[in-house]
Amino acid sequence: MIIIDTHIWIWWTHNIEHLNNVQLEALKANETTTIGVSAISCWEISKLFEHGKIELPCSIEEWFKKALSYPAVTMIPLTPEIAIESTRLPDTFHKDPADQLIVATARVFDSPLVTSDHKILAYNYVRTIG
Repeated sequence: MIIIDTHIWIWWTHNIEHLNNVQLEALKANETTTIGVSAISCWEISKLFEHGKIELPCSIEEWFKKALSYPAVTMIPLTPEIAIESTRLPDTFHKDPADQLIVATARVFDSPLVTSDHKILAYNYVRTIG
């Protein structure tokens, strides 16, 4: 299983040209297993849409329905274990709670995180594909 960051999920569904070859290969390779999406990504996308920071090619309800039907996509709920892990990330990690929860999800599932976020890519305590 791989975990995908919020922006990777958005790009994969309608801005695929933003993904690099390594990210595309990771997504293709995992279409037969599991591509995990943190539940916090739904909230993050909803907030970005609410504030006009992203445009979607359809209604947000339709976008979620379509994005959740992609091959092998599995919604990973926010569990107490993930919530606790997000407060115990080793060393210094930035204060974005969505990123903390996504990183914690990857750590709890011991799965690589596909991201383009430079802060996450520089964090030595989560495996990344970027």
